[in-house]
Amino acid sequence: MMKITVLMGSPREVNTNVMVEAFKGGAEEAGHEVTVLNVGKMKIAGCLACEYCHTKGDGECIQKDDMIKIYPELEECEALVFASPIYYFTMTAQIQAAIQRIYAIDHPPVATKAALMLSSMSPDVYDGAIGEYNGILDYMDLEDRGVIAVCDPDNGTEETLDKCRELGRNI
Repeated sequence: MMKITVLMGSPREVNTNVMVEAFKGGAEEAGHEVTVLNVGKMKIAGCLACEYCHTKGDGECIQKDDMIKIYPELEECEALVFASPIYYFTMTAQIQAAIQRIYAIDHPPVATKAALMLSSMSPDVYDGAIGEYNGILDYMDLEDRGVIAVCDPDNGTEETLDKCRELGRNI
C-alpha cells in the first residue's frame, strides 16, 4: 500500500475532476490510500520569497491560508500526482500557487513517485505543463509513473477514464 496525494488544480468540477476520480478508483482498487486536495477551490496565496520558512519558520510558511491543510499530506505522501486543466498553455494559477509554496518544505520528504494528468479543450497546449512537471521530477528526484494529456473530444470518454484507472493501479 502506498499513500498518494493528488493536487487537483481545477476550480470547476468537470473534466479534470472526472480523471482524478477514475485515477483514485484504480489506485484504491490496488490497495493504495488516496487523498485528493482540490487546490483549485482553496485559498492559497503565492510564495512571498520572504525566506521565513528557511530561517525562523523551520520549514513552516509564514502565510496561514489553506496551504496549511496541504503540508501534512505532502509530508506523508509516497506519490504525488498533479492534475490540472490547461487554460492557457500551462497548469492553472491555483495549482501553481500550491506548487510554489512547496518551497517551504523543499520537497515531500518520503515521496518517490509522481504522475501528471492534464485536460484541455485544445490540442498541442501541454508542453509548458509537461516541461514544468519534468523539472519537478528532476528537482525532487521523483520517478515519473505517467503523463495523461487529453483534449476534446476525448475528455470524459471511457478510454480516457480507463487510462486514468490504469495509472492509479500502476503508480
